[in-house]
Amino acid sequence: MATYLDFEKPIAELEARIAELRDTASASEPNIEAEIARLEERAGKLLRDTYAKLTPWQKTQVARHPDRPHFKNYVAGLIEDFVPLAGDRAFGEDEAIVGGLGRLGGRRIVLIGHEKGDDTASRLRHNFGMARPEGYRKAIRLMEIADRFGLPVVTLVDTAGAFPGVQAEERGQAEAIARSTEQCLALGVPMVAAIVGEGGSGGAIAIAAANRVLMLEHSIYSVISPEGCASILWRTAEKAADAAEAMKVTAGDLAQLGVVDRIVPEPIGGAHRDGAQAIAMLGVALGEELDALAPLERDAVRAARREKFLAIA
Repeated sequence: MATYLDFEKPIAELEARIAELRDTASASEPNIEAEIARLEERAGKLLRDTYAKLTPWQKTQVARHPDRPHFKNYVAGLIEDFVPLAGDRAFGEDEAIVGGLGRLGGRRIVLIGHEKGDDTASRLRHNFGMARPEGYRKAIRLMEIADRFGLPVVTLVDTAGAFPGVQAEERGQAEAIARSTEQCLALGVPMVAAIVGEGGSGGAIAIAAANRVLMLEHSIYSVISPEGCASILWRTAEKAADAAEAMKVTAGDLAQLGVVDRIVPEPIGGAHRDGAQAIAMLGVALGEELDALAPLERDAVRAARREKFLAIA
């Protein structure tokens, strides 16, 4: 059953009417197909018009849609011979960050990303994509493997932020995030990051300090959530929409600011409406970026990454 966002209610009503007509249609009603076609055209136009003028807050809602493709969906749709690698070799395993070896378009890569889960059990197991220190230390271990064997790194970012619990802080959350960011910047192999949903705070940048940063059209990327920002500035989360507008969290805003390098289009109505197409479009973009970076020598890869981030004012 489709999940509709608040601003999609007119679309939901039309599509519900179409489904109702299809269920009740019979051969004795020759005009029913014409009515269905008319309503489908109207619903399609409404969908296109709605998504062509989304506000930053509405894009935030789309970025958090539960039906958007998750890390496991990208692996299934893009990666061949994926071999997951677990554990940080220091404390334990953190399933909020998943990673391993695989092939993207025939090219061997190391893939790392956040996994939020798609039902209650998996969301709890993956801690809603909010990584603990051992998750970031696992990411560091995988990046070191990539550097040692000359494999490009691809990361898929989708997290509200690093886990803020007491135990995570006791195990060195801030230090783990800093060292993961440092490892990204030190890599002598190409690194491409893609913001595929939420990119929240240090929990995102820890695996996104890449040569090329891509962003799906309706994703968001920010130093804090709109609700968190509103709570600080206005002492109420009800101002989240105003905060999202002011924070420039959308792909378009961040491309203009030079924070992201490329916006990957999504299917009309968002990636949650056609996950297979969204995954394929990202796969093409990732392949093109890796092809462009492949000729660079190790020192040139590091220098390009350094220049990119120093240029962000």
